[in-house]
Amino acid sequence: MKNYYAILGVTPDSSDAEIKSAYRTLARKFHPDVNPSGTQRFKDITEAYDVLSNSQKRHQYDMINGFFKSAPENKTSAKQAQSEYKKQTAQKDEDTAKQQEKQTKKSKEEFSKKINDIFEEFAKPKKSKTSAKKGDDIHEEITVTIKESVNGAERTINVMHTTQCSHCKGRKFINGNICSVCKGTGENSEHKKITVKIPKNVKNGTKLRIPQEGNIGLNGGKNGDLYLKIKIEPNSRMRFEGNDVYYNVPITPFEAVLGGEITIPAFEGNLSLKIPPKTHSGQKFRLAGQGIKQNNKSGDMIVTVHIEIPCSLSDDEIRLYEKLKKLSAQNIRENLLNE
Repeated sequence: MKNYYAILGVTPDSSDAEIKSAYRTLARKFHPDVNPSGTQRFKDITEAYDVLSNSQKRHQYDMINGFFKSAPENKTSAKQAQSEYKKQTAQKDEDTAKQQEKQTKKSKEEFSKKINDIFEEFAKPKKSKTSAKKGDDIHEEITVTIKESVNGAERTINVMHTTQCSHCKGRKFINGNICSVCKGTGENSEHKKITVKIPKNVKNGTKLRIPQEGNIGLNGGKNGDLYLKIKIEPNSRMRFEGNDVYYNVPITPFEAVLGGEITIPAFEGNLSLKIPPKTHSGQKFRLAGQGIKQNNKSGDMIVTVHIEIPCSLSDDEIRLYEKLKKLSAQNIRENLLNE
């Protein structure tokens, strides 16, 4: 017999709310749409929740497997539990019989509806003192590229929501039986596609709020909100300091020696940078006003050039480098210890 408490990571002392919270967390993690390798785990989680979320099934499961709550006042013997269950069943049967006597002239549909209402009354708390409650907020993380963080973007994301069961409309019972779709929870967990606009010049760690895209509210309350934490994808060639952009740009050996105008890919197109002859690796150039534009102010772009050898060289290029080696008479490392 499977240990349903261990599967959900709870104990026999856990409340219904704690069991429900544990199920939601694990369902989001192992749902096949999110975690294809977690299909079997998701089935076990659903099976465990089906039993432990139902008070009668949970009681029978605890009795069979010897699970008892640790508090002394909550410990009951099997005979006491069965006796109590028989009393409750007898009372329900008596109430049902009285209802049947009153409804002898009514149709089967009306009678079935009345029984359904009776079961729902046992399952739901009294409405007289309930108040509208906002649904839980959902917190997710979204990763964007540096270009998207500067220029803005539109992204479609998958978010797991808790929604009202479309079969029983959140009532948990249908015709006196537990809803077969939501297993008596009145809710369904499902993925929902949401299109999100990433604003321009968004910073790493910024939280975006999407109103009422969280979980459903209770008793007519508003839905919760969706909060997206922005994470900018690391880039080895670029970093930000305030509105300034620091950009590491490679140049070829002949560009460093001869100089010339090079083209740099940037956020809104290409930029031109004039390289003077005999440029050293690590030399910096400032492009005024080409950084982040925010609050009517523009930062600068600080370009640091690095001399890099192309990965692929032709035979002619290699021969020219060999010729250059023969022509070069200077030892650039002879004064290292004196510097």
